[in-house]
Formats: sequence, C-alpha cells, structure tokens
Amino acid sequence: MLPTVNKNGLVNPLAEPPRLDPVPEGAPRPLWSVMIPTFNCSHYLRQTLESVLMQDPGAAQMQIEVVDDCSTKDDPEAMVREIGKGRIDFHRKPQNEGAIANFNTCLQRSRGLLVHILHGDDYVLPGFYARLTVTEKTHPDVAGFFTRCLVVDEKGGLERISGKVGQLTEPSNAPGELLYVNDLMTPGVVVRRSFYEAHGGFLPSLVHVADWEIWVRVIRKGRGLWLNEPLAAYRLFPGNDTGRLARTAENLRDYLRVADIFAAGFSNFDRARFRELVAQIAQLQRKSFAEAGDNGAAHANEMLWRELVPWPRRQGKKALAYLRSLAS
Repeated sequence: MLPTVNKNGLVNPLAEPPRLDPVPEGAPRPLWSVMIPTFNCSHYLRQTLESVLMQDPGAAQMQIEVVDDCSTKDDPEAMVREIGKGRIDFHRKPQNEGAIANFNTCLQRSRGLLVHILHGDDYVLPGFYARLTVTEKTHPDVAGFFTRCLVVDEKGGLERISGKVGQLTEPSNAPGELLYVNDLMTPGVVVRRSFYEAHGGFLPSLVHVADWEIWVRVIRKGRGLWLNEPLAAYRLFPGNDTGRLARTAENLRDYLRVADIFAAGFSNFDRARFRELVAQIAQLQRKSFAEAGDNGAAHANEMLWRELVPWPRRQGKKALAYLRSLAS
C-alpha cells in the first residue's frame, strides 16, 4: 500500500488502516501470540527468544513466531532452529517491505487472543506474561495494556526507564499527554486481537511513529491501562530504525505527519505546541550528532529546526526589535 499524502508531504488523516481478518474458524486459539519481527538483528535475537522461552506456558497457551523481513546479513531461521528446538515458528517474507509492513504481517499471522509484538532486538523481563495474563482477565473491557520499559544500549546497559503515563493508571479512553509525548514502547504493549480486527492495523504511510498512532487509537477506541512496572526492555542504538531515521530527521518529519492525524481526531489538539516540541527535539538531535562528529546528521536536524522555528525567533530579541522598527 502506497502512502497517502497531501501536497505538503503530510499523511492523509482519513487514510484507512489495513484490515485484519478474523482467525479462521477451527484454527487453534491460544491466549498469547508473541510475534517477533526481525531484520538483520540475529546478534540480539538470541536474548529475545530466550527471554520468551523462559516464560513459555506451552504451545496450547502461546504462539511464538519469528517473522523475518528478508534479512540479508544473517540467518535468523538457523537461530530459531537452534534456540527454539521446534517450539518457535519461523516465517520468511518473500520480499523486504520495511518495519511497519512487517508489523502488519505479524498481526495477520497471529492467532492468539492477545498479541504481543516484540522486536527482534528487544526482550521481556521475568514475569511479563504472567502479570499481563492476570491483568487482562481482571479488565476484560480494556483493549490495550502498557507497561514501563527499560531503555538499554547495544550491550544491554541501562540508559533510563520509560516515562510515566499517569492518566492510564485506571482504564481510560483519553490519551491525554500521549498526544504530545509518547512514553509507550512497543515491547511493553499488549493488544487484544479483536481490537485489530475491528479497527485495523498499523498505518503503512507512517515510517517511524505508526506505533504511536495505533496506541493512541487503541486507547481512544478500546480503552487502555498502564502498569507502573518495568516488564520489558527496549534497545536503543544508532543502528536501529530510530537511530537511522534520526540521522536524516525523518523520524521528526513523521511526527509532523502524525500531528495531522491527531488534529483530525481530537478537537483540542494543540498543533502549535506539538510543533514546538518537535523543534526542541530537532535541536537536541542536532547537538547530539554534532558532538559525535556526524556533521551531515547535525545539518539535517538543523534544517528541520529552521523550518519549524520562524526566522525572527531564530535571530533572537535584537532581530525581532529590528523588524518591528522597520514596520513602525
């Protein structure tokens, strides 16, 4: 599916998410589908798989499947055979389609009542599935469940813990501050498959924040509940999708695309506030890349900042006073 964009390169907020068909009648329906999208990250995949298998309640209760987006630098299927010993299914896509399309393939291939998309370079902490099993039974009217995550580096060193989402400590369909700051990380998210069947999957027209958009959609249309417990780990490093897109500032341009969607769906959405936050992140990314000696990436983020911040504000109070003097 090609991105649906307007003349400004912004995603059409009315674009329909891809449909997810129900599981065929008679197919096994475990409680869990742990779907693991992967692409050229087998050096992290071992830890991902082992973290799931340590909590495996058995095939009757959990589908575990790796979905490979045509890896070119490693052999995830061999690792699945070695570690899974027949317990983990493997599916290789016929061609590379990108991360978001692979997420949708994961949804299509899932059979469980609860779907957990776990990146091939992330992992779960002990107790993840047991804790979420109890929680979903206690809240059968909630579509999405969210936990805090450890943010780790390439070697697994702790960088920080994902932020609090206080407005969801009780079941709610109000995303609140999540319209401006996304503190939800995919390895800590579990969604009922029935929600995807009713409301569709990830928007292919978003290259970086499709997860942000869909979590807001889950909360708005199906209610969400956040647990103040770190139960999963998200790996952040220059080589992953987030780091790669930050080099061109394309991650932030995707923020501006999702702002179109939020503005169309929420009458109280403050687009000016959102753009100001994106400008601040662009400056932070610029500084980080400049300090690392990556001048090209620093320049890309500087240029986006210039697009978002009007010229007088960039020049400071003295320039603004000069412009006012010319107009008087």
